[in-house]
Amino acid sequence: MKRLLCILTALLLLAAAAHAEETAVGGVKFQEGWDVKDNHRVFYEIFVGSFSDSNGDGIGDLRGIINRMDYLNDGDPASGKSLGVEGIWLTPIFLSPSYHKYDVTDYYQIDPDFGTMEDLQELISLCHERDVKLILDLVLNHTGRENEWYLRFLKAHRENRTTDRYYDYYTWYPEGETLPAAARFMQENGAAVEANFSDHMPELNYDNPLVRRSMLKVGQYYLEMGVDGFRFDAAKYLYLNDHEKNAEFWDWYITELKKINPEVYTVAEVWDSENAANRYTGSVNCFRFSTSQAEGLLASIAQGGNVNRFTADTQRYLDEIHSIRPDAMNIFFIANHDTDRAAGFLTVASWRMQMAANLYILSPGSPFIYYGEEIGLRGSRGAAATDANRRLAMRWGDGDTVRDPEGSDYGSQTEDTVAGMLQNDKSLLNYYKRLLMIRKANPEIARGTYTALSFEDTKAGGFLCTWNGHTAGVFHNTGKQEAVLDLQKIEGVSFEKIAAVIGKKDASFEDGILTIGSQTSVVLK
Repeated sequence: MKRLLCILTALLLLAAAAHAEETAVGGVKFQEGWDVKDNHRVFYEIFVGSFSDSNGDGIGDLRGIINRMDYLNDGDPASGKSLGVEGIWLTPIFLSPSYHKYDVTDYYQIDPDFGTMEDLQELISLCHERDVKLILDLVLNHTGRENEWYLRFLKAHRENRTTDRYYDYYTWYPEGETLPAAARFMQENGAAVEANFSDHMPELNYDNPLVRRSMLKVGQYYLEMGVDGFRFDAAKYLYLNDHEKNAEFWDWYITELKKINPEVYTVAEVWDSENAANRYTGSVNCFRFSTSQAEGLLASIAQGGNVNRFTADTQRYLDEIHSIRPDAMNIFFIANHDTDRAAGFLTVASWRMQMAANLYILSPGSPFIYYGEEIGLRGSRGAAATDANRRLAMRWGDGDTVRDPEGSDYGSQTEDTVAGMLQNDKSLLNYYKRLLMIRKANPEIARGTYTALSFEDTKAGGFLCTWNGHTAGVFHNTGKQEAVLDLQKIEGVSFEKIAAVIGKKDASFEDGILTIGSQTSVVLK
């Protein structure tokens, strides 16, 4: 444990360096220094109600997150104790009747289960003290049935007050009118109200300028409070199956947000093909669903697949999004609150979980870790077919009273806890700590110009990343046998030595020949 903490401390000290020169630590050179406004950060998604409970009611809350900030990022580059995430995404925290809070009753109130507006302000300040960005999950597509806007909409229809401000706040069709085949509706007062997700989630009408202005005010309110940005839920549903109109809205909305905060961090959920998601890339970064989950490219390569396929695909994707918007970012993730958890299909014992983490965290852009991923937390919809099983309580092992959400019935959770893993220098948690520090100690990985390399007769592979005049090389061997890569033929680059090794085995580099042990990744400078 002491040896690991020494390694982490050295890497953290490097990551805190304010200069852009190379610094030697243990014979390994690291080049540091970047703009603190930079959005190329590792984010950590917190399903708030399942993370950490501060008041003993079994429900995770904002105070619980505040109490766990030293775990996430303690702000002390010499401690070597924190996970080292650089951003936090909170799932919805606004007033709502559900456990998940995606059916918002009031965007200007924090749900009392989660705390108060003062708690949010304290969390924002604490994050900023530690150079951590905080983004909120903003649900613009729909509200909850108990939202005052919807209650006024219903009242206006009951009284047939067609000039009422709220009469057209939601998407509706008169009784007897032919409804769009792809959409889902519920009947209210003789009108069909669009509700694609649930009868508890009526859809707002974005052809109404009043709705647009109302939701812009919500974004403005939280940006002015100090929130750094937003994750946009269901971004393709505002105008169902009309990507052009959706893209027009997001372009307008984010342009307005940037007038308030030019560095605002925005990422959208467009759960669709890459071609569809790229329709939105002109204004907002989108999660890469095509590479996530059990059937995605990350899992496929982590299970011994061809790394050359992975790097070529990443090159293709980066070329595509950069042709649309030069500063667009790659947003990798393995799983989130709407998917089965990664530890269920990428086991820790097989080292596939670790290799998947290497692949996506040691990549350009802004990767997202789902809370508990770093301890191998499990969860899937299962026989109950409920997303609650994907949002189970974080296992702290120190008496935290947070409980699994209502409706969950998952029965094969990991026995590992944060407390236990902290005492084991070979644990998955300590692996993630070191992985994040390697990324931070080599900023070329996140920010650099990406060049995929191609190797024949081997499934091992890698890429180059050049930033501020420095080039690093990242190489992965996801197979179970040692791999040898001849790097002498790479034009314009002459590596000096290994900067970092992480994985099951070790690596060596001599006379341009890189030898990588099984299920291991290497960074060269």
